[in-house]
Amino acid sequence: MMDIRARKLAQVILRYSLNLKSGDKLLIQGGEKTLPFIKEVYREAIKMGIFPQVDLGIEELTEIMLKHGNDEQIMYIPESSKTAFETVDAILTVWGEKNTRMLTNIDASKMKLRSRGRRQLMEIFERRMANKELKWCGTLFPTEANAQEASMSLEEYEDFVYGAGYIDTENPIEKWQQVKEEQDRICKILDTKKEIRIVSKDTDIKMRVEGRKWINCCGNENFPDGEVFTSPIEDSVEGYIRFSFPGIYAGREIEDIKLRFEKGKVVEATAAKGEDLLLQLLDTDEGAKFLGEVAIGTNYGIKRFTKNMLFDEKIGGTVHLAIGRGFPESGSKNFSAIHWDMLCDMRDGGEIYADGELIYKDGKFII
Repeated sequence: MMDIRARKLAQVILRYSLNLKSGDKLLIQGGEKTLPFIKEVYREAIKMGIFPQVDLGIEELTEIMLKHGNDEQIMYIPESSKTAFETVDAILTVWGEKNTRMLTNIDASKMKLRSRGRRQLMEIFERRMANKELKWCGTLFPTEANAQEASMSLEEYEDFVYGAGYIDTENPIEKWQQVKEEQDRICKILDTKKEIRIVSKDTDIKMRVEGRKWINCCGNENFPDGEVFTSPIEDSVEGYIRFSFPGIYAGREIEDIKLRFEKGKVVEATAAKGEDLLLQLLDTDEGAKFLGEVAIGTNYGIKRFTKNMLFDEKIGGTVHLAIGRGFPESGSKNFSAIHWDMLCDMRDGGEIYADGELIYKDGKFII
């Protein structure tokens, strides 16, 4: 029997996150393990007068393509996918894996080719998002594989997932509206600042953000949510950072990542484990060597690292940086086939300065 919270989540996403109306066209993307939740979204969409279509992926087919396809096949994007991205009013991406390690042994160069191929879709996506022609939201349906990755039982993981989105509350939409109001206040302050400096263990990095817009993430594009972010001025990043948690890419872990920046560009990169993949990702294209995002997590309901950045990057008391593609809505001019987040814990002595003023300490804003 379907968990009633899944139906409630579908309602929140369609009515609050995507704010859809009768007559809107919706593309629902997900893997085979997410089908029970896709059905709930589809049912609710029909009730609302929405026109839904479904793109159901099969993980084994992706594995076959990456193992046996030639370069042209791996980079190929069907015309039907491009048409959907050009014509729908909203896209809902539902994550939930059958096997989180499915692509672990795939050659990193094949993964890079796949990212390059999807660049065609990302260009359409970014353009329509920037022009406010398209809405997007990504969420997760809890599966056994994701629960195992997080070292939880499925029941524990379901409680974690729905709790992180306040689905267990009487009125989750009202709760997210409160989050929006508080983060609007923080973003308005940050929008007046010219330089951000982040200091933590083995970390001292600064970047200019003058003229860039801070974005309030309050459940509209990611669900659950809880962060504020911007895209730094591309050539302004200076200093070094050590990421507290493993970086996860396509099911592979890269541990103890250290990056050093000069004039915005990564000039030194090391990792205790998975360094080969780290260097491959940085070599995806020229934009992959620059930062596309700096963000501060604000969801204090997410208290543990689960190896899933949908949740981990929102952990209250952390910051994350992303190499690669920036966000046009924040003013970014950096484009890349990848956007990859890495997480730094700030809860034990971490500090953030804005124009030289201490605004954040030990994992919390003090403004």
